[in-house]
Amino acid sequence: MRKFLLMSCVAATALLANGASFANDELIALSKDSKQWALPTGDYANRRFSELDQINSDNVKNLVPVWSFSTGVLRGHEGGPLVIGDVLYFNTPFPNIVYALDLNNEGKILWKYEPKQDPNVIPVMCCDTVNRGVAYADGKIFQYQADTTLVALDAKTGAVVWSVKNGDPSKGETGTSAPQVVKNKVLVGISGGEFGVRGSITAYDLKTGKKAWRGYSIGPDSDTLIDPEKTTYLGKPVGKESSIASWKGDQWKIGGGATWGWYSYDPDLNLIYYGSGNPSTWNPAQRPGDNRWSMTIWARDADTGVAKWVYQLTPHDEWDYDSINESILVGQEARKVLVHFDRNGFGYTIDRITGEPLVAEKFDPAVNWATKVDLDKNSKTYGRPLVVKEFSTEHNGEDVNTQGVFPAALGVKDQQPAAYSPITNLFYIPANHVAMDYEPFRVSYTAGQPYVGATLSMYPPKGDTNLGNFTAWDAKAGKIIWQKKEPFSVWSGALATAGNVVFYGTLEGYLKAVDAKTGDELFKYKTPSGIIGNVITYEHKGKQYVAVLSGVGGWAGIGLAAGLTKGTEGLGAVGGYASLANYTALGGQLTVFGLPGK
Repeated sequence: MRKFLLMSCVAATALLANGASFANDELIALSKDSKQWALPTGDYANRRFSELDQINSDNVKNLVPVWSFSTGVLRGHEGGPLVIGDVLYFNTPFPNIVYALDLNNEGKILWKYEPKQDPNVIPVMCCDTVNRGVAYADGKIFQYQADTTLVALDAKTGAVVWSVKNGDPSKGETGTSAPQVVKNKVLVGISGGEFGVRGSITAYDLKTGKKAWRGYSIGPDSDTLIDPEKTTYLGKPVGKESSIASWKGDQWKIGGGATWGWYSYDPDLNLIYYGSGNPSTWNPAQRPGDNRWSMTIWARDADTGVAKWVYQLTPHDEWDYDSINESILVGQEARKVLVHFDRNGFGYTIDRITGEPLVAEKFDPAVNWATKVDLDKNSKTYGRPLVVKEFSTEHNGEDVNTQGVFPAALGVKDQQPAAYSPITNLFYIPANHVAMDYEPFRVSYTAGQPYVGATLSMYPPKGDTNLGNFTAWDAKAGKIIWQKKEPFSVWSGALATAGNVVFYGTLEGYLKAVDAKTGDELFKYKTPSGIIGNVITYEHKGKQYVAVLSGVGGWAGIGLAAGLTKGTEGLGAVGGYASLANYTALGGQLTVFGLPGK
């Protein structure tokens, strides 16, 4: 265990230290400074870990709110702040206001940027009007707006430096993800899988906004930036037109594979890692084949976008198990790996050089749609999940209600990012514990209109009352170390610190702190609205602070956010979370916590 822990620490440190020759020097330096929070994901490895330990497992019980700030916007606050020097930056849900707050003056507004966007974008945002945060580099703040405008703002003044449109909302394309700056490029994805949008990731020049490259999830090799001889899948070349060959006719043109999650980066390998989402439509009978490369983890060259390898986690998805969740980069003995907690309920440990799956185990024992992922290299089903017919919506057919499927479409974990501690060598997973009934039906495509083709209802698994868990995971062994039940899904991003503390937020509005080793609850404080934002920490004038956005919404809170009441609305989530209205209400607030005294 000590050897595994040591290698993880060394590898994680080297990942940042060696990056200066590849990425923006200022951003690399900032990401190594634990006093700041310079990237949306904490660091390029997506660890969401801080070396700060002034707040620790002994004194965290004494935390108090020291100042707060109303965002002026309701609905789901799904992002997190950045801290650069003496300034805290964050943005809101639509209309995507960006604030720069003065840490020397308890959050005084230094500048405010409020874009003018067409409100017609709101109806084509499938799961609330969320946005997952801003990025910083080269003296600029980058925001990716709901209408797919990527804008670069002067970090000192808020003035627009450049802007570029990445998509077309009239076709269902929207922007919800946080940008990620890698080298001299700004990376953004696209949302809209429920509207038949064909997913892509695009790199724009940091200084000018000029498009450098775009890689689609689905389509011909020239669009996906796949080299049929050099891009591999499970160790073998994918072959010519590997994506189109897995679709019937032209269905790939409206095939989904959206890219609205998180992006990690290994400077040593110069590879970007991210996931693609569900194929369109949700009715599997309308799209026979594996539907490549939806539901896939991608490794792409940062300079060219060319894919080094792909690994499809859920071929021919039948349940909306997007694979957009983050990949966390760590070392495992002498091996570079990524750890990915998929919506499908399996926790994967994958060699990030080759794309070989090393571990694939259920991180919730209730997962029933598949018995396991076949990791036998000599098997015909190598790398694939073994589907249980009883829970196969494809097998049961159109207009048949497949009942008791676990997990529900929002997965055992959705986009809410997990955290990793190189001290405990554990991963901390904010999770859902929700089952569903799923009835696919025939649907036709119209640009800009919902292209779903399934009716869902969600509820706790039989015999359970909790809709969420917070889980500590050993990625080498593929097993749960401890698990805390929560009444509702844990929809906030976790934060691990060197103080032996892990923070997360709950849909009722609690910020909680637990012991990193045991999971024992050490602290909780109820903020004015449900928390779906990502917890961060920083140090200012010698004192450590913890900050989080509250504002209920997102897919789990869409009933509250959008005023929906019918159980099958909100793509099935409304009924499952109907009682959430008894615990919290709409709001938008940043709350900053610290220890008492100077």
